[in-house]
Amino acid sequence: MNVLIRQLFAIFLHLGAFGLIILGVLDSSFLFLPVGNDLLLVILVARHHAQFPFYVIAASVGSAMGVLLLDLVCRKGGEQGLTRIMSERRLNYLKKKMSDQGSVALIIAALSPPPFPFTAVVAAASAFQYPRLRLIGMVFAARLVRFSLIAFAAIRWGGDILNIANSSEMTWFMVGFIALCLVGSTASVMRWTRLSRSRVRPAN
Repeated sequence: MNVLIRQLFAIFLHLGAFGLIILGVLDSSFLFLPVGNDLLLVILVARHHAQFPFYVIAASVGSAMGVLLLDLVCRKGGEQGLTRIMSERRLNYLKKKMSDQGSVALIIAALSPPPFPFTAVVAAASAFQYPRLRLIGMVFAARLVRFSLIAFAAIRWGGDILNIANSSEMTWFMVGFIALCLVGSTASVMRWTRLSRSRVRPAN
């Protein structure tokens, strides 16, 4: 299992910026991959300081692409579709936030680390018809700031980060992390599938 985990992570490391785009799309759309993109970004920047602008842009582009996929589903599902994937209490809370200060809510969500419900905020913005281009643009800009800060931290503490990444403790952490992602992603896909089905069911 340890060998498999290392090989899997090595593939994403080998892909470099493209790996960041892939993880960004998955994490910002329908899968559950908390800090996965952050971790990959940190290790890549710690190994290749000079490439950090490309890695930051790639991670931000991937996140924006994932948001676009999420938007395509949630915008058509509308508010009624959201009732299938979140509680009424959370739905009402997000609706108020989007109505009062939608831009601020999106920026905070895009800047905040897990477990802040980033995808829930994006889903609500799309369902309540927040302008698509503005939504994607704001997420991209906020993610650019967030990933830049992470990259600067990786440059500052790069040596320590690489020592941790090569440790056996890190391998076991990755085993648990991937197991958690598999469980969370399965639940997430089922949830978004219910939402997509709600788009094609005729109203009673």
